[in-house]
Amino acid sequence: MVDLLFAEDGEGLVDKGIIRTVYDPTAGTGGMLSLADEHLRGQNPDARLRLYGQEINPQSYAICKSDLLAKGQDPDNIKLGDTLADDKFPGRTFDYCLSNPPYGVEWKAAEKAVKDEHKLGFAGRFGPGLPGVGDGQMLFLLHLASKMRPRGEGGGRVGVVMNGSPLFNGGAGSGQSEIRRWLLENDMVEAIVALPNDMFFNTGISTYVWVLDNTKADERRGKVQLIDASKRSTKMRKSLGSKRVEISDADRTAIVATYDAFETSDTSKIFDNEDFGYWTITVERPLRLNFACTPERLERVREESKLKAVDRGRLVEVLPAFGEDVYRNQDEFSAVVGKHLGSNGVTLTLPQRRALWLALGERDETADEVRDAKGNPEPDTKLRDTENIPFGWNDTTKTAEADGTARDIIDAYFDAEVRPHVPDAWIDHTKTKVGYEIPFTRHFYTYVPPRPLEEIDADLNKVVAEIMELLQEVEA
Repeated sequence: MVDLLFAEDGEGLVDKGIIRTVYDPTAGTGGMLSLADEHLRGQNPDARLRLYGQEINPQSYAICKSDLLAKGQDPDNIKLGDTLADDKFPGRTFDYCLSNPPYGVEWKAAEKAVKDEHKLGFAGRFGPGLPGVGDGQMLFLLHLASKMRPRGEGGGRVGVVMNGSPLFNGGAGSGQSEIRRWLLENDMVEAIVALPNDMFFNTGISTYVWVLDNTKADERRGKVQLIDASKRSTKMRKSLGSKRVEISDADRTAIVATYDAFETSDTSKIFDNEDFGYWTITVERPLRLNFACTPERLERVREESKLKAVDRGRLVEVLPAFGEDVYRNQDEFSAVVGKHLGSNGVTLTLPQRRALWLALGERDETADEVRDAKGNPEPDTKLRDTENIPFGWNDTTKTAEADGTARDIIDAYFDAEVRPHVPDAWIDHTKTKVGYEIPFTRHFYTYVPPRPLEEIDADLNKVVAEIMELLQEVEA
């Protein structure tokens, strides 16, 4: 991560007397900060690196503070406290930020402070959105983005390692999707690197390094590079908990070389920011009901809470005389049953009439569409569905939302992909949402054909033969 952070600052790091600042909001015992210091001094002994960090655990904080003091750093630059609830460096920005935040850890302890800051909008750190309380990784991602030195002051870079959920969790309009949207639409995501599994002591899950940059090189502007380094590892002689592999010097050199080359290959894919955007549309189908006054349906009338202001006993008493004929048209049924109720002294308001015929109705594909007071078809909530439409669907413009053609693309998709299968469906455009996700695994998926059936049969026959031999031994 340190190599990737410094990769774009090669010339600046060899200038005499250069000063750089590095910040880690989850500093732990200071390992990442120390490594960044060693890396920079190895490239330029005259460089000066100022290290800053914040740590929530008192013991780790004390170790980090004393370690940096021994290295000649200012110990006052290490702060104790919850980074999400209480930023100890308000208003400060840095040249480099790096972090390994906790995965899948809830932020309930900081919830009030975080939500209060979210209400400030983009004046705070969490303006773009909030993830679920069960996992605070993306809050640290937003915090780090806020700590990058502004573009006008030379810009900043971020390296953060997280698990796979921030790539895709949360649908369109969710806090997670809105965070990804903000980062991508502001062209901050430069690269994402998939690390090998079994890299960490306490977990074997997939992890990814995100590299953010607010002053990308010209060739990287508007682009995101995905690097699959999941096979770049060396097996350890002895496992340490769940950690079974490590990234060797040769592996690291190869990963950084892939990043520097910025070319498409088997392990490197380059995308436009908009490639990760999509619209989620809501597809509605009409409600079709038949109506009858059967005993089963009358029991639903008796239990309908929306008819509590009516004498439901009287209703159930009057309706059986209407008969059990089945009607497949709402207007026809409403007119006839309304006349029957009126002649028996029962009057209902429009909402009560609606509640009544819904209680007396059952879904029927052969029935006519149920329509509202304006003559529009009522949607059937049980048939409601959603579709995700990529911004670049069918080679259409990826900037469609910006130039006003989003509606045209959505309608074209619907006509081509949905209407042929459900001719009576329509789109509720008021529910259309924009989402962003980064389906990393999908882009590097390689199809592996299944084994031939003959080979599988041979294996099964072998196992069956072994079982039979064992059974014969038992019987003997």
